[in-house]
Amino acid sequence: MWQKLSLRSRINLLLALGLTLGLAINIARLVVEAAPRVRAEDQSVIRLAREFVETIVPSLNEAPDPDARLNQIVSDLSRLRHVSITRQGDVATGEHAGNGDGERSPPAWFIALVHPETTTVSVPITIHGKPQSLLITSHPNDEVAEIWDGIVTQLAVSSALAIALFLVTMMVVGRALAPLQALSQTMANIEAGQYASRVEPGGAPELAVICAKLNHLAGALGDAVEDKRRLAERTVSLQDMERKEIARELHDEFGPYLFTLRAHAGALMRLSEDGRAPSADALRKHATAIMEQINALQQFNRRILEKLRPVGLAELGLSEALGVLLRLWRESRPDVAIEANIACAPGEGGEVADLTIYRTVQEALTNAFRHADATSVSVTVEQAAGADGSRGCALVRVSDNGRGLAPDHKSGFGLVGMRERILALGGTLNIVSDNGGVTVEAVVPHGSNP
Repeated sequence: MWQKLSLRSRINLLLALGLTLGLAINIARLVVEAAPRVRAEDQSVIRLAREFVETIVPSLNEAPDPDARLNQIVSDLSRLRHVSITRQGDVATGEHAGNGDGERSPPAWFIALVHPETTTVSVPITIHGKPQSLLITSHPNDEVAEIWDGIVTQLAVSSALAIALFLVTMMVVGRALAPLQALSQTMANIEAGQYASRVEPGGAPELAVICAKLNHLAGALGDAVEDKRRLAERTVSLQDMERKEIARELHDEFGPYLFTLRAHAGALMRLSEDGRAPSADALRKHATAIMEQINALQQFNRRILEKLRPVGLAELGLSEALGVLLRLWRESRPDVAIEANIACAPGEGGEVADLTIYRTVQEALTNAFRHADATSVSVTVEQAAGADGSRGCALVRVSDNGRGLAPDHKSGFGLVGMRERILALGGTLNIVSDNGGVTVEAVVPHGSNP
């Protein structure tokens, strides 16, 4: 049941229990202190009455009628509030049997708890040599009633104060916890995708901090979702551009090769249909042309496949595939010095990570050779520890000594695609440009093979 209560209900319940317990302890203390107080009052009034009797008794023998004088004294003393005095053998008049006010009469259980017995003391006296005695009886009913009235009054006042304190505390707690409802509603809105929802910071300082953190989280989630949307758009755009480029190359290059092959094949068909025997030179000419076109088609096909997927990456591994890529660049650009430090274990990064590393090096080298006018390029691929320590990473760095990027340079689709591919794996990409060239540095987390 306790687990089902809200925080406000728990605080209010604990406060109510605490106030009730404090009130009960205070009343119990008053009840416990009542009995010693009544006993002390009994002893006090009996002692005073006894001293008074012992003081006036010696003067009785000097009175003309000692018995009448004694009766008068007893009658006068019967008007005392907490004590009655009677001659031995006389019956009490009952004036002290109660307190005379039924409305103030305490309950029987309280009387029995505080003063269950009546205290009576016998004081011996002698009148003209005749021994007699006076009985002094305490009547604490008025004192008990006063104590009971005090308890009732304190109970009423304490209850009123406790209720007032409880109501004030409920109001303060309610205002302090009011932002919780707004927090809950804002969280529900964020869960539903309404990342623009915000909660007004308020209440206790701790709740205000939570509200501010939730607003920051909502903003971060909104930015992340927007980045994801833009990434998806750019990915689709890049895919469309790659398809258009491949289609253009197939149309511009593959088509003419096929047309040339068709023309030479048609010529061979016509030679074979001629009744005369074809000359060897004519056959050799057409065969040579066909072989040249087939070789060109093979190179074109290899180039297209290289764009779609690096040749030999899965078979040879990342290190060998990068070695082949660097060798091709050295052969095509012998005027540029290429230094390489490839230190990665075969298959350690996973197929997706290896492909990302390869594409990063490929794109960085393409930009360096096409745009930088560099005379020296350095390529480094080495292992590094992950930021969270949960998995390793590959550190890829490609530097050139070219002219660097222009101040108004805008990243092309190659760099954009490279950055998005790395970000999709949880890595980072930094491009630093200065007068000494451009450095492309990427951190690619290791993954698992699909």
